[in-house]
Amino acid sequence: MQFLRFLVVEESTAREMDRFIVISGCSGGGKSTLLAELSRRGHAIVQEPGRRIVQEELQANGSALPWRDGIAFARRLVDMALADRLLAQTLSGWVFFDRGLIDAAVALQHLTGERALVTLGQSHRFNRRVFFAPPWREIYRTDEERRHSLDVAIAEYERLAQAYTALGYRIRILPKATVADRADFILSDLA
Repeated sequence: MQFLRFLVVEESTAREMDRFIVISGCSGGGKSTLLAELSRRGHAIVQEPGRRIVQEELQANGSALPWRDGIAFARRLVDMALADRLLAQTLSGWVFFDRGLIDAAVALQHLTGERALVTLGQSHRFNRRVFFAPPWREIYRTDEERRHSLDVAIAEYERLAQAYTALGYRIRILPKATVADRADFILSDLA
């Protein structure tokens, strides 16, 4: 597997882990909008690997899409998330990840049964606090890049919550509030 080559390359210090903040949770729960607000406030962000892959695959008429070849998509997620994490080491201050490596490992493990979560989740740590966007029916929308139902999104949310908890992360549920209030919530919690 291509992602295994990164296991030897990266060794994060405790300080780097503390700077890397994951925003995960339910698909369609407002994560990307929240990261745009954090970026507007001057913080470094890493955009969601899944959206970037879907955009690339749609443009190239590729097949590594969650609705065509979920396993190929999940493997690309892992590779991109690992590369994002390495690149994030060059950034200063807080670095906010829209999903990321653990989410990718959960997807791969769910689809293949491979123990990607144990391998990647323990080797590549983030800040112990992870912020979760809860399912939010009122704002959930499908589009060209997000074709799954809210029920599918909720099942993924539950897998993610279980995985982060098993890895020792403390989940902080984001309030169903304005984007500015959510950003304030995160920054206040990290202060």
